[in-house]
Amino acid sequence: MIVVGGGVAGLTTAVLLAESGRRVRVWVREPAERTTSAVAGGLWWPYRIEPERLVGAWALESLRVYRELAARPEETGVRLVDGVHHGVRRAELGAWAGRVPGLRAVAGGLAARLPVVDMPVHLAWLTRRLEQAGGTVEVRAVTDLAAVPAAVVVNCTGLGARALVPDPAVRPVRGQLVVVENPGVTEWFTAVDDTTAASTYVIPQPDRLLLGGTAEEDDWNLEPDPGTAAAIVARCASVRPEVAGARVLAHRVGLRPARKAVRLERRPLPDGRAVVHNYGHGGAGVTVAWGCAREAAALAFPTG
Repeated sequence: MIVVGGGVAGLTTAVLLAESGRRVRVWVREPAERTTSAVAGGLWWPYRIEPERLVGAWALESLRVYRELAARPEETGVRLVDGVHHGVRRAELGAWAGRVPGLRAVAGGLAARLPVVDMPVHLAWLTRRLEQAGGTVEVRAVTDLAAVPAAVVVNCTGLGARALVPDPAVRPVRGQLVVVENPGVTEWFTAVDDTTAASTYVIPQPDRLLLGGTAEEDDWNLEPDPGTAAAIVARCASVRPEVAGARVLAHRVGLRPARKAVRLERRPLPDGRAVVHNYGHGGAGVTVAWGCAREAAALAFPTG
């Protein structure tokens, strides 16, 4: 079988399929380190993803896996880190929040010890795990799902599904962040204002600090904007003043694959073969990766 797409959704799905004994090839347009997943902040939390009634279960399954992977952070890229979601109240969240260990109300928001994933390390680890299970990753462009030579095709192309399926319901939500030297920040912080495209988040990674962010709908621009970067640093410095003078290491932009609802379903191809769609995860691809992958794998080879 062939999984199309090599971001976190595609690689995680491929790993589960390969470890179940399937012969799996992953076809990618570009290497994992150049995908949208690679520039993600990596904090586990359902963000800009629907439908909530399904997202909770996917996210909790992923949380279970990440908590296990955090025992080997250098290998997997997953660590458990304390932090605060400012401006968030428990009553605003779904039932899933009651099953997040240690989630508690604090002054101004909710605090928890949550997985933070170093995405370049994690994507490389997923690739190695896939290869150890006998799977392969090939750089091959796909323009027609029906032309992919496999009995079952799994479509994990994210925003690429807009043209490939085609599915005009998939839209970009542009996210820009600034990578700086970490001046000693050990806890993450987020503050999201749903009425604007601007948000504030500070996410510590082992050798750097990620500052964000934006959520600009229907914006395809992949070039970092200097004015936006300056505003991001200013917002983050208002929360953590020590980042104001931190040396900038890089600017990053990613396009979240937003959709009114995640598309996770099995559909027939014109010749009777099957395609399993697993895309449209918005700003929570990392958060739901393992939960969605398990469902996609079950759809690919249903039993009973």
